[in-house]
Amino acid sequence: MTIQNWSDNVLLGELQDDPVLSDDLTALVEQVRERGDQDVVLDFTNVGYVNSSNIAKLLKLRKIVNISHHRKMVLCGINSQVWGVFLITGLEKLFEFADNVSLALATIQIKNNR
Repeated sequence: MTIQNWSDNVLLGELQDDPVLSDDLTALVEQVRERGDQDVVLDFTNVGYVNSSNIAKLLKLRKIVNISHHRKMVLCGINSQVWGVFLITGLEKLFEFADNVSLALATIQIKNNR
């Protein structure tokens, strides 16, 4: 995974399929927990599937970003197979989604300018 500080307040994670995805999400959880003052964009363009462990880590990351630090997390580049997992589990109601990285970053910028 590539993690970029897109700006001082926005972290952009370009995710890859498992087995790397699980390790990447763990690293992101730790980085966000340490820093805590960043919005997060997760690009799933290169992710073909997610498993229960990945979902648990996404929920943990959401809790840290949204609830503990009152920041925003946007998932983007979701393919139909991964989207189906979010729909079946009802998680599409918990996460915010965008079609691509540009729209995800715009969503965060709009929120931060309010």
